Amino acid sequence: MTRIVADISVSLDGFVTGPDPGPDNGLGTGGEALHTWAFSDHPDESRLLREATARSGAVVLGRRLFDLVDGPYGWDATTGYGAREVGRPPFIVVTSTPPEAVRLSGLDWTFVTTGLPDALTVARRRAEAASAAAGQDLDVVLMGGGTTVGTALDAGLVDVLSLHLAPVLLGHGTPLFTGGAPRTLVQRDVTSTPNATHLSYDVV
Repeated sequence: MTRIVADISVSLDGFVTGPDPGPDNGLGTGGEALHTWAFSDHPDESRLLREATARSGAVVLGRRLFDLVDGPYGWDATTGYGAREVGRPPFIVVTSTPPEAVRLSGLDWTFVTTGLPDALTVARRRAEAASAAAGQDLDVVLMGGGTTVGTALDAGLVDVLSLHLAPVLLGHGTPLFTGGAPRTLVQRDVTSTPNATHLSYDVV
């Protein structure tokens, strides 16, 4: 079965960027610490990232995050989806207006202008097709940004919440949780690695 998995790195005080994020500083001041685990050479962290990237049948992201990864300081041949894994699943972008051009033209981009639920529907179809071709169940991964993940949680569109809890207090930045609808979570897995604690919950 294809699941909708919201997967994001977060600080101990609940932020997915540091203060003052912008086009030249997508993670904000100090926000790079959130993703230290993803660029680590520690075998457990490398394995977690490799396995998650391989399970990604389609990936959904918001327009702000797309502009960052497609911008001049974004993804390249050595750093992309899954950090150094540079995965190449279909990418579905939620946006009001598609961009006039895409720098990362070698990737499979689809731009959905009718809202997040429709984007997730498109992504599920793509992931189901990829699952059939691979002979195994693959996930739709909602990679962010924080507002997109929070909106999906509030709307009840997420099956699994996967958090990579970095040992850092950012103080300010982009919050992941902003007081939306109550949700009950059932803990599925906890894995501790040197640079993060990886938490997985069923959203019920």
